[in-house]
Amino acid sequence: MSLDKVLQEKKETFTEFKEVAIQVLNYLPNVINKFQIKNDYKLFSSNIAGTIKYTRPVNRILFIEDALELSNKIEKLDSIFRRIKNGDIDINISDKFIINSALYTIQQAIGIGLDLLVNPNSARKHVGNRFEELIKIIFTEIGIANKKIVLKIPYSTEEGEKVYNCENDLVLSPFSEVKSISTKLHKKEIVVSVKTTSKDRMGKMFIDKLLLEKFVGHPQKVIGIFLNDVQRKESDNISFTLVSGLFMVYTKFLTELEGIYYFDPPPTSLKLPYSDYMKPFSELITTDVFKLLTS
Repeated sequence: MSLDKVLQEKKETFTEFKEVAIQVLNYLPNVINKFQIKNDYKLFSSNIAGTIKYTRPVNRILFIEDALELSNKIEKLDSIFRRIKNGDIDINISDKFIINSALYTIQQAIGIGLDLLVNPNSARKHVGNRFEELIKIIFTEIGIANKKIVLKIPYSTEEGEKVYNCENDLVLSPFSEVKSISTKLHKKEIVVSVKTTSKDRMGKMFIDKLLLEKFVGHPQKVIGIFLNDVQRKESDNISFTLVSGLFMVYTKFLTELEGIYYFDPPPTSLKLPYSDYMKPFSELITTDVFKLLTS
């Protein structure tokens, strides 16, 4: 199967993600003609037969460009996943960097491949789908039951009762199977919003939390998982898309989420007060998710 088709195909195992990421990294030297560095980000471009294509910016500290190095890091990541699943709480800083770097590289390699090989509208859709699939697989790998739940919320109209489908990207459970169903959410389970970026989506998490709690009649734990909040600006620059002030206003005046987690945290998220709410993804799967599931 051609690389563009592989990138657009649903992924159901971590091995599939590993293989396609390595395939992209091996492909890139054949098509990348140029790159620029802006702050900690690398901007690749390809010029083939007069057609220039630009890729998404990648964090050069996190992104692994060498396929063999990525393969070795993923082997270590597999071992870390097994340790987490077996209850090992001694996950050190080096382990956490491997988690963030390897997973970030897998997702961004897929994104770069789609940027180069698929039309932009289709690429955006597939990048988001692959990210949701990757997050689901990660939680399965560390032994946490999870499931996508569509909550059906009825409301009355002149034509009779209708139903609003409130889609929850993922629900995590402390039980062997997810107990939430389409008509109710279990209060011990965590609703997860999975998006590649918070741009134009941050507010929806807060509104959804309020809506869910109103409908199910009890407090509901809600977290957000984002890939990053940075985008290419024109052909040779970057801009950050986290609207930090709006996040704090929503947190103070609407409701407080149980956490926001990034594969590539934007600079603002590392400063107070934002760092009280926003953390690297490694903190979620090594510590926070287990605290949330037992609280």
